[in-house]
Amino acid sequence: MNTEKDFSPLTPNIVRALNDKLYEKRKVAALEIEKLVREFVAQNNSTQIRHVIQILASEFALSQHPHSRKGGLIGLAACSIALGKDSGLYLKELIEPVLTCFNDSDSRLRYYACEALYNIVKVARGAVLPHFNVLFDGLSKLAADPDPNVKSGSELLDRLLKDIVTESNKFDLVAFVPLLRERIYSNNQYARQFIISWILVLESVPDINLIDYLPEILDGLFQILGDSSKEIRRTCEVVLGEFLKEIKKTPSSVKFAEMANILVIHCQVSDESKLTNDLIQLTAMTWMREFIQLAGRVMLPYSSGILTAVLPGLSYDDRKKSTKEVASACNHSLMKLVTPEDDEEEDETRSQTSPPQEDSPPKSQEDLNDSLNASQESIGLSKISFFTPASLDRAQVTLDLDGIVQVLDRHLHDSSTGMMTRIAVLKWLYHLYIKTPRKMFRHTDSLFPMLLKTLSDESDEVILKDLEVLAEIASSPAGQTYNSGMCDNSDKTELQVPEHSIGQQLVVGSKMADSSPSTPSMNSYFYKFMINLLKRFSLERKLLETRGAFIIRQLCLLLHAENIFHSMADILLKEEDLKFASTMVQTLNTILLTSAELFQLRNQLKDLRTQESCALFCCLYRSWCHNPVATVSLCFLTQNYRHAYELIQKFGDLEVTVDFLMEVDKLVQLIESPIFTYLRLQLLDVENNPYLIKALYGLLMLLPQSQAFQLLSHRLRCVPNPELMRTVDDSKSCNIKRSNQAHVDYTELLQHFDRVQSKHLEVRHQRTGRAEHTDRKLAL
Repeated sequence: MNTEKDFSPLTPNIVRALNDKLYEKRKVAALEIEKLVREFVAQNNSTQIRHVIQILASEFALSQHPHSRKGGLIGLAACSIALGKDSGLYLKELIEPVLTCFNDSDSRLRYYACEALYNIVKVARGAVLPHFNVLFDGLSKLAADPDPNVKSGSELLDRLLKDIVTESNKFDLVAFVPLLRERIYSNNQYARQFIISWILVLESVPDINLIDYLPEILDGLFQILGDSSKEIRRTCEVVLGEFLKEIKKTPSSVKFAEMANILVIHCQVSDESKLTNDLIQLTAMTWMREFIQLAGRVMLPYSSGILTAVLPGLSYDDRKKSTKEVASACNHSLMKLVTPEDDEEEDETRSQTSPPQEDSPPKSQEDLNDSLNASQESIGLSKISFFTPASLDRAQVTLDLDGIVQVLDRHLHDSSTGMMTRIAVLKWLYHLYIKTPRKMFRHTDSLFPMLLKTLSDESDEVILKDLEVLAEIASSPAGQTYNSGMCDNSDKTELQVPEHSIGQQLVVGSKMADSSPSTPSMNSYFYKFMINLLKRFSLERKLLETRGAFIIRQLCLLLHAENIFHSMADILLKEEDLKFASTMVQTLNTILLTSAELFQLRNQLKDLRTQESCALFCCLYRSWCHNPVATVSLCFLTQNYRHAYELIQKFGDLEVTVDFLMEVDKLVQLIESPIFTYLRLQLLDVENNPYLIKALYGLLMLLPQSQAFQLLSHRLRCVPNPELMRTVDDSKSCNIKRSNQAHVDYTELLQHFDRVQSKHLEVRHQRTGRAEHTDRKLAL
């Protein structure tokens, strides 16, 4: 520095001392400067005061020489001390050169800068608040300083500044929030500690309402919550806890909608191996639960994003039990928000809009996205599902049904989805079909294939929920309006709906015809469901073997057994795969005869006194003809003993295979079961039931000498008065109990049985011929 330059009013001795390398000499110079400035203050000579500060700043504090910079800093601090309360008039000139020295490469100089600024702020107190942002910016950098002395000095200054802010009511929060939002994304631990400590202080000041600006910093707080430092995480938890307490106290002033997507993002932390990520997810999920309960339907536009975040958590194991419980609470609360009013058409909704809340107007989409830009960069949102509300511009809250269905469908398609999540997805679908049926039926065609596929799930509980959804689709009155192609007509293997059956039983929008007027009417989707269910059984025989009976029994509970059996019988009547038709009839027959769920239907068939029950019997009979033994058992169930006897006589013309004999064996076992108690008791009345006895003897003659043969033989030996078994006159053979039975053309039924069996025989011969042809080719 040129010592001969004019630095007046600073004397040459002061200038030399300020440039000295010894601290003591610089300190003496500072005392002289303080004395000089006091004189100027007494004279009210502001021009000279500014001139002194300008010289100390430009010629010393901003000098290239390190000792000169140190002298300039202590000199500026001395000026501030001398000015006292008047220092507020010169703060900009005093502070700026000191803050510039915060970036100095010399750690000692950075320390002196801290010391100088501490003295300036201590004197000015509340007058420094208009310069708070630049002070905060400088301190945030020193908080991460590698030198411990500099850090210690910055901490003293930081505490002083916090005291000033706490005791003042002039803090400009609006001007500070943008800087806070920028700095909150620092990855440095010390900087994070500094930021979180300031937020905690500001939150504790009654006159500062930081909750209004929470959407600006919430994402950053969740970033800090993932810090590797346990102390920082704990402090951040305290801050978030305080915010949540305040939200619960004053929910009417909280901007729930603007923070919903932030929570959605942090609920979706995917790396389960990190403890910090678990903490972030649990905290975000807890906030989400409170938001849903406090804000109610305000959260509905964000429901698809919430479900994306919440549903996977329902399948967590005990290691994340807390998160799982909170996710379950979120899911339950969100589901309760969906009401029948969400099924209103959009034009109706617009006409019934209510004015928005004045204290929390909805943001535009651009504003919402801008508030999360920094978060998106820091956590990589390209890997996380992010949902925007369906209609932020509307005053009326609307359900994002399309988004919800998309999320639910995606979870059903994902093979990695846990069992509890799949159950929750199906519960959601069922709930939506109950509450918003008109809108949901627009999605039925796209959902239906996956719902059918879900019937192959490993979990019985999943299948039960899936069947509830399918049953609701098939029986909902709203489905009568939608008759779109649920089936893929391009698939040539698909079963076709019998033309006569649609008009006969399931007429959309009207009651069933005379075939079954007692059953509730189904919509057009019912038959399509039955067709596709049988198609799935046909293509996936393992499903039929392992879960077929279970599925059909549950459907009988959900949709009425008569509907299920009547429709399946109609469809199987046209089935071209005769082997499958026989297997399916055998399955249905076993369910009919053994399941508790079919008790009412068995009673309806037991006495064919009405035209409806006769029509049902004839419908079942025509399909049951695919399986001769099942046909006989149906006749036993309906007490058509003479017809059963006539059928058994025809068995001699059939191909008796091992499978056939096994079916007869099972029928004998069924005759001994509680289902046929009435049949066994009728053996006491030999005179009026000769064809029953003859039919049972017919089965006995079919059986080889086996356990079933011995069982049936022993039963027939118990029949009293065998001499009365001879056939009586036809006019006397009619059972008195069945004298008023409705008309059934048994001759035509026998002819139908013959035709069906001829088809089966023809198919078996063709199959045998192909097998023999193949064997000959192999032999050659």
